[in-house]
Amino acid sequence: MGANSDRPCGPDMRKGGTAWANVATVREPYTIRKDGRWCGQVVVGYDPATGKPKRVTVYGDTRKEVQEKVLALSNERQQGGFLNPEQVTLGEWLDRWPNDYMRPPRVRQTTWEQYEYAARCHIKPVLGGIKLRKLLPAYIQKLYRTKIEEGRSPQTVKIMHVVLHESLDQAVKEGLILRNPTEATTPPRVTRPEIRVLQEEEMTRLLEIAARTRLYAAVLVLLGTGLRRGEVLGLKWSDVDLEAGTLTVNRSLVHTRRGPAEHEPKTAKGRRTVPIPGEALKALKAWRIRQAEERLRLGSGYRNEGWVFATKIGTPVYPKNFHRYFKWLLAKAGLPEDITIHTLRHTYATMLLKAGEHPKVVQELLGHASIVMTLDTYTHMVPGLKERAAETVNAILKEKLPSQLKGAAHREKDS
Repeated sequence: MGANSDRPCGPDMRKGGTAWANVATVREPYTIRKDGRWCGQVVVGYDPATGKPKRVTVYGDTRKEVQEKVLALSNERQQGGFLNPEQVTLGEWLDRWPNDYMRPPRVRQTTWEQYEYAARCHIKPVLGGIKLRKLLPAYIQKLYRTKIEEGRSPQTVKIMHVVLHESLDQAVKEGLILRNPTEATTPPRVTRPEIRVLQEEEMTRLLEIAARTRLYAAVLVLLGTGLRRGEVLGLKWSDVDLEAGTLTVNRSLVHTRRGPAEHEPKTAKGRRTVPIPGEALKALKAWRIRQAEERLRLGSGYRNEGWVFATKIGTPVYPKNFHRYFKWLLAKAGLPEDITIHTLRHTYATMLLKAGEHPKVVQELLGHASIVMTLDTYTHMVPGLKERAAETVNAILKEKLPSQLKGAAHREKDS
């Protein structure tokens, strides 16, 4: 192909053939811009009025990168999936991006649903008609401000920002735009909600009401192990050792548009074995007997899938249904609505730390990825925790000091 040739390659791509409108044509050679970046052009069609070629320019840091982008555009054009960078709108790109780049298992199903919902219900109605190359940071910043003024939470707006940032990053990689406009925006700051723990009276009232219900054991396990709601509902009897008094977290049951779904723990730390307190263990054993009786009564109609906390027909308890059950418990016990299922997890962690348990142990029991997360979350809830840690380290250091330094330390203290 000549340096300035616009003709398609190949014996069946000569002028007058049917492939003229469907084949992208590469222009050679690639050139270097003044800013040091490489660029190349692809002919993606012809103006029906003038017959002149329509070209798309792609950019990259290296010649190879530009070659790859040119080849990708050529292939997309031939397969009918090409998006003209000059014409594609944000809405069109957001129709494509979640399905092509964010489908599970790339991300969890729940994450994909969050992204798709944010794009469809929040971003596209406001910015969807704007062409990608005309999308300015000011438009995006106004979207954030407007959503906050409408009463959306900073966390909701942060998800919109993530969707825009990630999708436009991909658009840059594909040569649809030169820069990501979200880089010049400032999403709202998400503040960590204040930790809520159960007071002793609240715990007593909650357990009194829960003890009269079918899922009492689930409430005790939540409070006695610090597991998350999805982790408790995802337990199977194969994960529980009633003799050893332990349970192992192997999955989480989450709510999706398709119904309940099993997710593996997010991190290696999330897959953990946790001891079951005596009262919770006693309730679990009683619950297993009751579940066996329900299975016998229903006979062949019972779906024995091995769930620890199953419905009366053996199916898993939907997370949303358990949420409704917990809200009912709060109402019956006359407890404040700001108590959530996660409050039981916070209560568990706080009780351990106040009792003097080492933060590293608490981290492992909670399944936090790092001890920093545990300390950042709960240090302010347990006065003196940092001081106790310093005293522990000091005691270790004193044991390791040479004998002559120990004497000097004592004399300094006496003086």
